[in-house]
Amino acid sequence: MGFRDRLGSGQFIITMDTIPPKGVDLSGNYKRVDPLKGRVDGINVVDMPSAVMRMSALPVSYLLKERGFEPILQVTCRDRNRLSLQADLLGASALGIENFLFLKGDEIELSHDAEAKPVFDLDTVTLLRAARRMEKGQDLVGRELKGAPRFCVGAAVDPGARPLEGEIEKMEQKTASGAEFFQTQPIFDVGNFADFMGRVKHLDIPVLGGILLLKSAVMARFINKNVPGVDIPQGIIAEMEAAADPVEKSIEIAVRTITVLKGIARGVHIMTINWEDKIPLILDALGL
Repeated sequence: MGFRDRLGSGQFIITMDTIPPKGVDLSGNYKRVDPLKGRVDGINVVDMPSAVMRMSALPVSYLLKERGFEPILQVTCRDRNRLSLQADLLGASALGIENFLFLKGDEIELSHDAEAKPVFDLDTVTLLRAARRMEKGQDLVGRELKGAPRFCVGAAVDPGARPLEGEIEKMEQKTASGAEFFQTQPIFDVGNFADFMGRVKHLDIPVLGGILLLKSAVMARFINKNVPGVDIPQGIIAEMEAAADPVEKSIEIAVRTITVLKGIARGVHIMTINWEDKIPLILDALGL
């Protein structure tokens, strides 16, 4: 059963991510994800997070598919113009990759390379429309394709955005443009997320709640200061600070959050930041 079929099955979906290396050695990624074969429904291959140059997410997605995983290729609008974006979608399709997450991309100011220039030729809504047009055998300007691809495309949403009305409007536009699922920013306030889900229930689309594995209280404070839309409660920061074993506490927080989300969302997307090897511990604790 492919990822699209799982989305339509009604089962609780578990996705996670892996970050391509800054280099060509993928052995660390393989070591961390191989124990998860058959235990997760999809693996997001991240597209240069924080605007830091890394191996392209496209070949990593293909290599993970060859190892028996269901890759979800992230595609950001930050780095490529409309020609290159469409070309990459066609190339991915030719390699048997069907699942995508379209994103704006982190701001270029975060990059290690001060000379890097952003592109942002398309936004996510226009990229979604382009993908759906390509499925009908045409490129973005209506030129005929020789063979049409098939895509399962998702997008991101931020339940913690303020004002929330604007974020819901963007979610509606993305849905109307062809998004089939959403993955959210990290969720720590489940009550606020439940309220958000009540406000978007008219869209009737799978939403996978974001679960970020915190590594320390320092990391949590940094996120609160620098990541818009993510508010980690002081109680959770205090738990991390007091923990004798931060890894164990991080897993505990993730497990209890996912347990509650099972009654609210269609699934979860676990953001590992190179902690893919902690996912089996979470799944074991959940009995999944």
